[in-house]
This record gives sequence, C-alpha cells and structure tokens, in this order.
Amino acid sequence: MTGVPTRVALVGPAHPYKGGGARHTTELAHRLSALGHPTAIESWRAQYPAALYPGRQTIADPEGEPYPDTRRDLAWYRPDGWWRAGRRLAREADLVVLTVFSPVQVPAYLGILAGVRSRRGATRVVALCHNVLPHERRPVDVSLVRALLRRTDGVVTHSPGQALLAEGLLGPGRDLPVVAEMPPHLPETGGAAAADGVPPGGERRHLLFLGIVRPYKGVDLLLRALAEGAPPDVTLTVAGEFWGGTAELEAQAAVLGVADRVRLLDGYVPAEDLPALFGSADAVVLPYRTATATQNVWLAHEHGLPVVATRAGTLADHVREGVDGLLCEPGDAADLARALGEFYAPGEPARLRAGVRPVDADPYWRAYTERLLGA
Repeated sequence: MTGVPTRVALVGPAHPYKGGGARHTTELAHRLSALGHPTAIESWRAQYPAALYPGRQTIADPEGEPYPDTRRDLAWYRPDGWWRAGRRLAREADLVVLTVFSPVQVPAYLGILAGVRSRRGATRVVALCHNVLPHERRPVDVSLVRALLRRTDGVVTHSPGQALLAEGLLGPGRDLPVVAEMPPHLPETGGAAAADGVPPGGERRHLLFLGIVRPYKGVDLLLRALAEGAPPDVTLTVAGEFWGGTAELEAQAAVLGVADRVRLLDGYVPAEDLPALFGSADAVVLPYRTATATQNVWLAHEHGLPVVATRAGTLADHVREGVDGLLCEPGDAADLARALGEFYAPGEPARLRAGVRPVDADPYWRAYTERLLGA
C-alpha cells in the first residue's frame, strides 16, 4: 500500500442498523481513517422494505463506536437520491466501495454507479461482496448481481469460493476478483469470558447456537444430532431471529423427543445479552450447510468457548480441530452427532476450553485494508 492517502466512501449499513454488516462497515471506516485515508460512510435511513426483511432492522444502542463521518440519506424508495449520492461521491471520493449483502441492494447501487459515472472523473468503484449471491437464491438474483459486478472497476470477496462465483458472473476479459479474508468485527459485549465460573466438573451440559435462523444454517440438522449423538442430559439454546417462525423447529424437536431439551429464543440478541448466553454453554455449535464468512467462531473464542462447526465456507479456517473445537461435514446430521458425542467424552469440554484463545484482530485488518485499497 502506498503512502498516498485515498479518499474512501463506504456505501453500506451503519448504526442504527444492527448486526455484522453494520459493525463491519463501521470498523472498516475506523481502520481506514487510522491509516490516514479520509473515509466517509454513506448509509441508509431506509435500507430494505419491511416485507423483504422480516426481522428487526435497527437497534437503539450502538454495538461499537459509531463512525463520526456518516450520512444516512439513502432510502430504497427514493431512486432520485441514489443518483444524486453518486454524483456527490464522485466529487468527494477517489474510491467508492459498495458493500454487497443482498441483490435487493443492486437497484440502488446501479443508481449510485450511474451518478458516479456521470461526472466522468477518476473515481473507482469497487463491489465488496459479503455474499456474491444469497444462500437461498432466486433466478433474478443472478442477473441483478451480474449487472452490478460488470459495471464496477473491481470486486472483492471474502473467500476463494466466493471469488470463483464472482469470476463466473464477471465474464471474460475482466480482472480476477480480489480475495480478502474477513477480519474480526466483534460487538462490544463488556462481559466476562464464559470460562469464568465454570461449575464443578467443568461442564454445563448445555450447547448454544447463535444467529439468524435460516435453512442454510442447519439448525434442523443440529436437532437431529442432539437426539442421536449428544448425551441425554445435554440441552440446547437456539437464539436469534427465526425467519419463518419457530413452529417447524418446535414440531421437529417434539418428533425427535428432545422438546424438553431445546429452548428456542426468537429475536435479535443485543450485545449486552451475549455474555449470559455464552456463560451458560459448554460450546457454540455452527451446523451450517453452506457459509461464506462468519464472526461466530471468533465471538465464541472471545468468550472462552470452543466451537463445534461444519467445514462449510471459511469456518474450518478458524477452528483448530482438537485444540479449540471440533469439525464435521456440512449437511451431515450423523457426522454432527458424532462430533457432539466426541465433544462430551470425559474431560473433553474442559480440554478444548483450555485451548481457546481470543483472536488478534490487527493482522487481519492490515491485510484486509491493503487488499481492498489495491482492488
């Protein structure tokens, strides 16, 4: 990375929007600014129609330090504002970064791109793809994302698999997508590590799944594995926003005979509630069928918990198997049941907990910002 400052505009969610996307955009702005690059966030006052996002979109209290130079003018229902924002960003920025989470964003991003291009300046536009395509996609999603990526000057993804997917959408004659590993952007929980106050015997006999509950996350597989592989006294909490409600999983738990061992907590989990959840568990279980990148391995380790995860996406890159967690095959309830049974072998929870170390975020962010600025 050169010593010449780059004026950067990040187009994406920030507080009061919740979750990892807003935390990532905000932390990225702080990191770029600390490196001497004047950075602004172009955020939303209305990001999605409520019908397209059934969960809670905003929160009252920020989950980290807000970034001071943040505008919140974009709205999904004001296309005239998209173009005007692009015109302004072309004057103010050398690099515009469009953070891509969903194809729903594409019409607005195309409007911003049109505004940037209308000024015929040297401003570069890069698509920063948290997800190139949704895990559960519709036919129109491919055409929307293809239209966006082909109009940008560069594409950044968070894994080689996502880069390959983006390459197919870009078509021949384009520079290859840049792979930049997702860095940690953990919420500020202010809580003690879950290793504190471990009961006699070193086990709580309780597991935790945390995050939005959607089919690709594999909670249905976790219920089967709990019934088939975990000791009969081990319980489970599933905490997060349930897309589609809890009825289907409640019915599955009843059929499997584990309804009295499973607690389903439907709703966004604010940062201040996380320490108690982690403090109740022996491990976090991530039974994903597919994945791009997730913070939940690092978040568990930050609170002293080992992780049982599938090898989907980049999950396996952050779990040292047999040291601070166990791995199994994605989409395979029997293999997940095997991993849960091995986790509860005598003395194993305490041994794996002893191997957990919090992540050092700085090296990840140094590499990430260099890759992004060079895209």
